[in-house]
Amino acid sequence: MTIMDRVLTAGFRHNSKRLTKFDGLTPSDSLPPPDPSRTYMLYLHVPFCVVLCPFCSFHRVCFKEDKATRYFESLRQEIRMAHEVGYRFGDIYVGGGTPTVMPGELAKTLDLCRKLSPINSISVETNPDDLTPEVMTQVRDAGVTRLSVGVQSLDNDLLKQMDRYDKYGSAEKVMSALERANGYFETLNADMIFNLPRQTDESLLRDVDIITRQLEISQTTFYPLMSAESTMRKMLKMMGEVNFDREGHMYRLILDALPSDYQPSSAWCFNHRGDTTDEYVIENEEYLGLGSGSLSYLGGILYSSTFSLNHYNRQIEKGQFGISRQQPLTNRDRLRYFLLMNLFGLNLDKKVAEARYPGFFRTLAPELLGLRLMGALRDEGDRLVLTRYGMRVWVLIMREFFMAVSDFRDLMRHAIKEELDAPGPLQIRVPTPDLRPPGTY
Repeated sequence: MTIMDRVLTAGFRHNSKRLTKFDGLTPSDSLPPPDPSRTYMLYLHVPFCVVLCPFCSFHRVCFKEDKATRYFESLRQEIRMAHEVGYRFGDIYVGGGTPTVMPGELAKTLDLCRKLSPINSISVETNPDDLTPEVMTQVRDAGVTRLSVGVQSLDNDLLKQMDRYDKYGSAEKVMSALERANGYFETLNADMIFNLPRQTDESLLRDVDIITRQLEISQTTFYPLMSAESTMRKMLKMMGEVNFDREGHMYRLILDALPSDYQPSSAWCFNHRGDTTDEYVIENEEYLGLGSGSLSYLGGILYSSTFSLNHYNRQIEKGQFGISRQQPLTNRDRLRYFLLMNLFGLNLDKKVAEARYPGFFRTLAPELLGLRLMGALRDEGDRLVLTRYGMRVWVLIMREFFMAVSDFRDLMRHAIKEELDAPGPLQIRVPTPDLRPPGTY
């Protein structure tokens, strides 16, 4: 890691932790009312997993059929509640956990969304063992246009260290499943991780070659390893110590090894002759998250839903949404967030930025000057574009941002008892707007 990388890491780590601190329980009686003239991005969280991978710090719990069935019922009710107060959705992203852990329940949930809103695209995360014709047909018929598969690595030794080999099979088995799935959906994404503790350059380059040249997966995402502090401790025991000094080197290896027909749509997502983006936050500045452990960003405020499944179910039964905490962003932070997410998607349209936030370039002049001086940005007249070095900087920035979010998830898991014991209603109830689009479900 260069001196510049260390300086940037320290700065972005401090700022990311500040933005995701969510001080204490913050009940409220309202959310920003939806704009009836537009559709929103909907994020749905399904926290159940059969195997809890040691590197993963997302909100997830061990799968039990009865708990998952009840949870999906609550999730569908929360979707109806959002519809009743005026929210309409154009795109859906379903994360986890493993959303396909009960494909029938997932299909029912997505069918409901499609009845209530004019859905254009649906992206769903899954694991290799769910790449069966039965599961894939079921979710495709429910409207899924993009399936993202958590492959992580095609090195059998690394799969064993990640506790994935016994559950999801060998690299060879995963490769066969991916080959079978290719063509089922408009976009099939292979999620890969680089900078695993015992990952070698040779292993990483082999992954790139198999995914892009041998299988020709329509989209691949190479994430840097990023986990919460508690997950890092577990990883140290099972997988070894993470060396962040190698991250930049490995990222450059990936960029150099990718075939010319794989083009970036974000700093870490690459498309094979297409333009689908893997991160819903890039193309949707505002989004509503439903389900336990989901995050929302609406009206300049970050919201977090309860991490207690029991609390979540009880709140939905009472007709209240799952949100229990909120973090308002300052005006400068809102502009920085807009800059962060747009440049993560490789470029920023100047007219769009100034129209969205008048005075945008004046307010962020110091940040933009610094990025240009370090060679991260190129001015092309109507837009700012990330350079190759800028892509590396943005991988570092996003790693720190998501690690801060992961640390927040840890705090939320520890605060489950606090939420359960707190007196009175904790959840934020969304107000009914004066003008609702016609039709309810």
